[in-house]
Amino acid sequence: MIQKEKSDWLLPALLSTTAGAVDVIGFLALGGLLTAHITGNLVILAAHYVTGRFGEIGPILSVPIFMLVLSVVTLAFVAVPSRIARRALLVLQAILLAVFLSFGVGFGPFSNPDSGMAVLVGMLGVAAMATQNAVVRLTLHGSPSTAVMTTNTAQLAVDVATLIRNRDHHADFSQARRRAYLTLASVLGFVLGLIIGAILETKLKYRIPRPPRVLRNHRSFR
Repeated sequence: MIQKEKSDWLLPALLSTTAGAVDVIGFLALGGLLTAHITGNLVILAAHYVTGRFGEIGPILSVPIFMLVLSVVTLAFVAVPSRIARRALLVLQAILLAVFLSFGVGFGPFSNPDSGMAVLVGMLGVAAMATQNAVVRLTLHGSPSTAVMTTNTAQLAVDVATLIRNRDHHADFSQARRRAYLTLASVLGFVLGLIIGAILETKLKYRIPRPPRVLRNHRSFR
């Protein structure tokens, strides 16, 4: 029972940490692209047209690419048993994240976030986050979102208020406490991911060894 309760929050928390790290890395390295908070790219796009800052192509493509990948993955795994689907989707996400980070290191930093390679790297991050959403929706029933924290913070506030007010209603209290526990783990995981991603991007990117000559030469095409 203890192992079951631990597994209920551990994987969502780890996925939230991943989403936070990937989101802040994309924002800092790819002209403000949000790979996890997809609809936030509409704000980034509006800011681009008003200020001329941030990227344009990545935010435009992010929503349709996210929807396309999520739809394809859902069609492929919706009828697959949850345990098998979870493992397969996590492997797929790990591959997408590995390529996302490898290409970012190999071909970055990107002076132009609208260059072909920068957009490709960004869409790999978006695809990884779409796959993560499929993991939660298809195989982690009852878990909070691991990528969008607005809904989570609202739910956490409601559950905390419920816990304070309804101590005498055991059923409601127990359900709200469990939901608040899971949601808090995801929110804290996301915040931890933001910190890790920001440190990696701002402090360590200049210490990454130079890539092989063939990768450096490719940058001339950007």
